[in-house]
Amino acid sequence: MNYIINDTIAAIATPLGTGGVAVIRISGEKVFDIISEIFSLSLKNKKLPDFEANKIYYGWIKDNDNLIDQVLLLLFRGPKSFTGEDVIEIHCHGGINVTKNILQLCLNAGARSATRGEFSKRAFLNGKMGLTEAEAILDIIHSRTDKFSQISAYNLSGKLSFYIKEIKSEVINLLSEVIAALDFSEEVDEPEYSYIVERINDIVVKINNVLRSSNNSNLMRQGLKVAIAGKPNVGKSSLFNTLLDIQRAIVTDIAGTTRDIIQESLDVDGIPVTLIDTAGIRELENETHSDQIESIGINIAKDHIQSADIVLFLYDLTKGMQEQDIDIFSEIKDKPVIKVGSKVDLIDNLDKLVQQDGHDCMISTKTREGIETVKQKIKELVLSANDIDNSEYATNIRHQECLFNAKKSLLLAVDSCQNYAPQDFVSIDLKAALLSLDEITGEVVTEEILDNIFSNFCIGK
Repeated sequence: MNYIINDTIAAIATPLGTGGVAVIRISGEKVFDIISEIFSLSLKNKKLPDFEANKIYYGWIKDNDNLIDQVLLLLFRGPKSFTGEDVIEIHCHGGINVTKNILQLCLNAGARSATRGEFSKRAFLNGKMGLTEAEAILDIIHSRTDKFSQISAYNLSGKLSFYIKEIKSEVINLLSEVIAALDFSEEVDEPEYSYIVERINDIVVKINNVLRSSNNSNLMRQGLKVAIAGKPNVGKSSLFNTLLDIQRAIVTDIAGTTRDIIQESLDVDGIPVTLIDTAGIRELENETHSDQIESIGINIAKDHIQSADIVLFLYDLTKGMQEQDIDIFSEIKDKPVIKVGSKVDLIDNLDKLVQQDGHDCMISTKTREGIETVKQKIKELVLSANDIDNSEYATNIRHQECLFNAKKSLLLAVDSCQNYAPQDFVSIDLKAALLSLDEITGEVVTEEILDNIFSNFCIGK
């Protein structure tokens, strides 16, 4: 699909801040007019006589006679560009002030500020990429693990859209056979119902092959929350720091050191985990100002523990499960819990360790003993019904809904065949399945869906 878009957009394509390079991107029919107003090859105000595509120019951005910055220009003529339009990228020195000033000069010269994802939306509208490829860009940008980045990169290369097009091709071929018999009944015999059912079942198998990775895709995209819970001084903050390999949480021997929630991201074999260090849970006897603050922290900790997907329950192996530990564990035992005994390096004889505590693993944050076991337990608990390693496709909720709708239509067609209904009904269901598949790749899509997808992009992409 090709749309005529008359206006020219501009935006900063890199994060604002101090850095080596920042990029301002301009796209549209006026980009070369705009750059002619603000760019010159030399300090003597010599302007470019003509722009050649696929070249890099070195010169100055000026505001009339005022120098703004020394820059590089990357020039692309449509349709051989990201958006399919004329595109210029200005590579300037990274700094908030200079970057904003150059963008403002572009706007003053005739561009308008791009909206979220508008460059990618134009690339889609101009046929430079499919909708699944555009969504893959968003997944790559927001990916929190190497595994999901890799699968999203395959989507960007067209792996998912190619597979969906293969499925669509099979539906089209079958639909063509059915319609040919309906339109030319005297020359073409109707396909046998058993033949139609067999072909549809083959298509459903291929759809199921994509849907099989749905839970994995959602897990890798959204991640899960893992809260560390236990009473004070059992080593929660030490475990938090050790899992992250950084000194993020303050560790002392003073009970109640952790007052607030501390969160960091952790990659557990492709699973993005938000690790949460919570305040030690205990009953406070006094009503001092300090105790009031700790009480607030304890209540916040309980809320985060209850909302977590997995709880790492920590207790001190040198003391065993005491009454306070048992009370805490009883409140969370109905959640997915990994029971961790800490300070195993202080145990002289492991054979004498009380086994009725029923711990899942024993750790030492000083020697790192058992730390990899904790990560493996998290992975096992999450992957009991999933297999991240064998995920082929990264799908999102929109893809999954379209696939389910296509599958539903195909199964209705099977039902019509089994009841020997007129093949007109079969053709209607096959067309409905085809429309659902078209929504995935973007052949059939509403403006509302497009706005919803691209509004999640950052400005400048």
